[in-house]
Amino acid sequence: GLIVLLICAMMTSIAIVSEKENGTMELLLASPLSPLTIISAKLIPYFFFSGLNLITILLLSHYLLGVPFVGSLVAFVAVTLLYIIVSLALGLLISTVVRTQMAALLLSLLLIVPTMYLSNFVFPLDSLPLPMQGVSNIVPAKWYIDAARRILIQGVEVRYVAKDFVILFVMAVVLMAISVKLFKKRLS
Repeated sequence: GLIVLLICAMMTSIAIVSEKENGTMELLLASPLSPLTIISAKLIPYFFFSGLNLITILLLSHYLLGVPFVGSLVAFVAVTLLYIIVSLALGLLISTVVRTQMAALLLSLLLIVPTMYLSNFVFPLDSLPLPMQGVSNIVPAKWYIDAARRILIQGVEVRYVAKDFVILFVMAVVLMAISVKLFKKRLS
């Protein structure tokens, strides 16, 4: 979950900001394309690249590390693809609020700390203070890691991770909506 978030957010944010810096974004902005179309066109290649990362991670974890796949591989791939969309949308949001590649890189890297501490990845959330447990609900990795553990390790049916799916879907929609709203039609 951490690798996917870091790679997706970093790739998307740096790529879009570099186009702004290089002036190639002006060509897109001069076209009659809507911001949603431009944003979607920027995300699709990274979605497919992240899908290849997913396949690589699955193969390495199963064959090299011996991680058993108890649950549905289809459900795991579905929740991971949804998480990839959330991570790409987060990178897109970063690219809409920063102006330089260095700022995009630093902001993407800053996602690591809250993701590690607030996602139930390193520490159990029950050991955190109550306010921090509440804040952890806005960390996408929390919901992804919960669903991934339940599906792969416990072998539960999809209905038991439906809440995780719904929350990740809502996060994807909200992040995309904010990104489209913040996307500037003119370079400043």
